[in-house]
Amino acid sequence: MSYDNRQNHRAYWRQNTALIRNLLIVWALVSLVFSILLVQPLNGIPFFGIPFGFWMAQQGSILVFVVLIFIYALQMDKLEGKHNIRK
Repeated sequence: MSYDNRQNHRAYWRQNTALIRNLLIVWALVSLVFSILLVQPLNGIPFFGIPFGFWMAQQGSILVFVVLIFIYALQMDKLEGKHNIRK
């Protein structure tokens, strides 16, 4: 593996792990903080007739997780194109 190839590979993995880290932070915030730790204060906010904290715990965190999967797939597609790692 040439020096340029190694540099490209390292840059790719650095950006890949940064993307994963950032998406995991969002996932942890939504699933732990909003759905568990802040559920009581959020329950004071009505959301389509039900308490928002309850909705986040039951539906919102799942929907956010699915959206994060799509964001990851789209961002990885861009990252692989940028670093010419298409298979």
